[in-house]
Amino acid sequence: MTDKLSTTLQLAKRVYALAEEQNYPALMVGACRAFTFTFAFLGEFEMARQYAMRGVKIWRSGVVESPIEEINAPALSCLVFEAFCGWHLGEIDSCHATIAEAISIARELNDMHGLAVALLFAAILAQLERNPPRTESFAAEMIEVSTHQNFEAWLASGDILRGWARSASGDISEGISWIEDGIRNYRATGSILAVPYWLTLKAEVLHLADRSSEALEAIKEAEALIERSGERWLYAELYLFRGVFLTAVGAHEAQIEASFCAAINTAKEQKSVSLAKRAEATYAEYRRQKASGSGGRGFRLPLC
Repeated sequence: MTDKLSTTLQLAKRVYALAEEQNYPALMVGACRAFTFTFAFLGEFEMARQYAMRGVKIWRSGVVESPIEEINAPALSCLVFEAFCGWHLGEIDSCHATIAEAISIARELNDMHGLAVALLFAAILAQLERNPPRTESFAAEMIEVSTHQNFEAWLASGDILRGWARSASGDISEGISWIEDGIRNYRATGSILAVPYWLTLKAEVLHLADRSSEALEAIKEAEALIERSGERWLYAELYLFRGVFLTAVGAHEAQIEASFCAAINTAKEQKSVSLAKRAEATYAEYRRQKASGSGGRGFRLPLC
């Protein structure tokens, strides 16, 4: 494997081995963060959550002291990804409590970068739950923090998430504009990671605007980027969206069925309970409408 996340995983293993060898708590938390981040974006949610919880446990023990000033506290990152992975594993209530704690701690520590990251993932979780008001609320706060601190990548991320929320609430034209500007500005920072996710949000909104052919193109672009970055956590969503978009353009039934089945199987392989439920529900709706004689055409993703 030669993608960027695979390289990061190898580096994380070296850091973790060194931390264990030296029995250095601060380095151990940092190593847990590296593992957590990498495994989460690889779609290995159980493993990521294990390391996240290990990092948080070490931090809560009170023995962590680091002479190194970091861009944001490693334990804070572990909390954020514990929430993110918890959502995938179906632990929704604890996920909400954990992300709320991460936001609270970031504020207490006056860790502005950490706060922006915690708000970002709070907005992502709200988006994954198809909750436009909560998504926009967290995105708006993240935009405010990022504007004051000149966090260009997080500012662009907030614009994209706000655009999705606006579109899901009915203002599709404005939403598309926010998303396209946000993606352009995010890419201008040189960032590659997360671009496939932003493209899936763009694809959803294009689909809502009855531009499903363009939505399929956005999905293809996301898949090409994943080959470079290794960002596999959203594979199930990509397959699911493709199935819906193929249905909308009247593609062959075999293609549609294959996409929905791939979405379900991928979510189960990655043990994402939440994405598996969504894929199964969408596929069941497709089958229901097909059986009713509509051919599955005309239904939309459950945005709200």
